[in-house]
Order: sequence, then C-alpha cells, then structure tokens
Amino acid sequence: MLSAVGQIPDCFPAQPGDFTKRAFYAGKMDLTAVEGLADLLSAETEAQRKQALLQMEGHLGKLYNEWAQTLVKCMAHVEAYIDFSEDDNIEDGVLESVEKKLKVLAEEMKSHMSDERRGEILRSGVQVSIVGEPNVGKSSLLNTLAQRPAAIVTSQAGTTRDLVRVSMDLGGFPVQLCDTAGLREASDEVEKEGIHRAKAAAAKADLVLLVASAPLLPKVPLEQALQNYLKTCGLSINLKDCIVVLNKSDLIPDKIQELPENVILTSCESGEGISQLLSVLQNRLTSLCGDPSRECPTITQARHRTYLETCLEYLHEYQRSLEAEQDLVIAAEQLRQALRHLGMLTGKVSTEQLLDLVFSEFCIGK
Repeated sequence: MLSAVGQIPDCFPAQPGDFTKRAFYAGKMDLTAVEGLADLLSAETEAQRKQALLQMEGHLGKLYNEWAQTLVKCMAHVEAYIDFSEDDNIEDGVLESVEKKLKVLAEEMKSHMSDERRGEILRSGVQVSIVGEPNVGKSSLLNTLAQRPAAIVTSQAGTTRDLVRVSMDLGGFPVQLCDTAGLREASDEVEKEGIHRAKAAAAKADLVLLVASAPLLPKVPLEQALQNYLKTCGLSINLKDCIVVLNKSDLIPDKIQELPENVILTSCESGEGISQLLSVLQNRLTSLCGDPSRECPTITQARHRTYLETCLEYLHEYQRSLEAEQDLVIAAEQLRQALRHLGMLTGKVSTEQLLDLVFSEFCIGK
C-alpha cells in the first residue's frame, strides 16, 4: 500500500512533526501546546508527564492568551484615543482605565515569573551533587540510591576522580545524581582537576547532599562541627540549603539525638536511615519542582521567561513614557512591542484583531 501511495505525484512520507505543524497552522494548537506535546513524548517521570500533559491540553496557552487579549484591548483603546479623541467619539477616562489594567497585568506576570524556575527544573531534571571529604561514603550513597554499582567503591581514599552521573526517578521526579571527587588538599594534578569539578558541580547544583563521616565528627555542637566541615571542604554554600548525610552510623556506639530536619544519620552498610533520607529528598524535590496544576500553570522553557521579561519591560517603559509626558504615539509603540513579544509565546496577534476591537469597543463609524 505504501509503495502504491508513493507513486502518486506530490505524495511523500510525513516528516517528523508534520501533523503537529499542520495542527498549529490550522489553529488547533498554539506553540505552548506543541511544546507540551514534545515534552510529553520525552517525559521520563510521572511529574514530567503531568506537567507536559497540562501544557499540551492548553492550560499555559490559555493563560497567555488571556493576557494577550487584555493587552490587545488596552492597545485598541490607546489607538482609538490617538485617532479619534478629537472627534469626541471616545468617552472620558479611557487612558486611566488602560493604566489600571496594565498595572494588574504586570503584577500577574511578575507573580507568574517568581516561581523559582520550578517548571524548568522539572522539565530538565533536578541536579543533585553528592560532595564531601574522601572516604566518607559518597560513592556508596550513590550506589545505594541508584540500587546498582554505578560508582567504584574501595577503602582507598580518592577513588573517584571524575564526576559520575546517574539519572533516576525519585518519587516521580527526574533526578540526576552526581558523585564527585573527595574534597581535600591534593598534590596530584588529576585529583586537583577532579576536586575543581566537584566544587563547580556543587555550585551549579539545584540540591547538594553534603556527606560526612559520623564517627569522625568532633565533639562540639553539631552546627559548629558542620560549619567547620564546610570550611575544610572549601565549599561556600549555605548549610541550610543542603541535605546533610552523616554516614557510617553503624560505627558509632551512641546515636546523635535531636538532629535538625535537614540532617540525616545513615549507614550504607546496614541501610539505616536511607528511607528517611529518601523521604527528606522527596520533600525537597517537591519544593524545587512544585506540583503542576490547571490553576497555576508554570513556565517550562527559558523561551517563555525571556519573552515575558521583555514584555514586562515594555509595559514598564509605557508607564515611564506617560510619567515623562511623552507623545502618546511613542508610548503606544511600547505597548505594540509588549504585545508582539507576548504573541511570540502562542502565535502572532494580527492587525485585524486590533481593528476589530477598535470598532467594536467604541462603535466608531456609526
């Protein structure tokens, strides 16, 4: 059948994305829905699938289209005021009404963008770095969490020299665990490079697992001991932002009591504390990635954030133009640019839409 169809002139096999492209051009999907479909096809975890499905169903696009409609209406009012205000066809207070609506729109955009990149982190995966001194059980912890021998484990300190990455699903969230070289003063050039990469991985990570050996902790208050440990490791990170893993708990006779919420006592040898660590990890991942919902769609790509930031800047520029009492025609151009960048998220806003609103809102031409 395919061979026979192939003989028909101008008939050819569909290229990747052809049907989705036709759906977009036919107006059945906007750009955010197309991106949601692509994310759904590549989703590896339940949380990624949920976020992509909500986006594909149009919840993010609906939000952006509502904003675009508000902006189109404001733009139409300003255009109508410029063209027809001298003919007394425009009611009083039009520009004041536009200014109020734009302020509300700007606040909604700010709130939408102050999401700490949750949607983007969920889409690309949470970067988790395991750091600490040599021979404290970092590679053992990686293997325990991955449930396979992903990293070499020996009694010799400094076995891990390069970054060892393992992708996994933790409670439905995509995680890329990264085992790193032990942090210490090194003379070997290869180990020095490994330590440099370890510190860079910790600085870039969304979450850091700071591993220390419980038997080697000094007999001082825990907070002080951990702060000193950070300095010894040469890490400039906030202790409260880490999950601290006190490993080798099977080697200490007296268990440490009343640990802070982000400090977990574990043993990779006996499995003690691993379930508690997984529970704390999942809570942190939920905080980092959020819970995708229809009511609060999240930004999932850097493209969205870039266009929204530019749109918001043009809205502020419009406000500054009015405060500086510049020509309204010049100020209106800022709204056009804001509308153009917002339109790039879902599709372009046509001139016909603007004209339709101008005439429908003000009954000009009666």
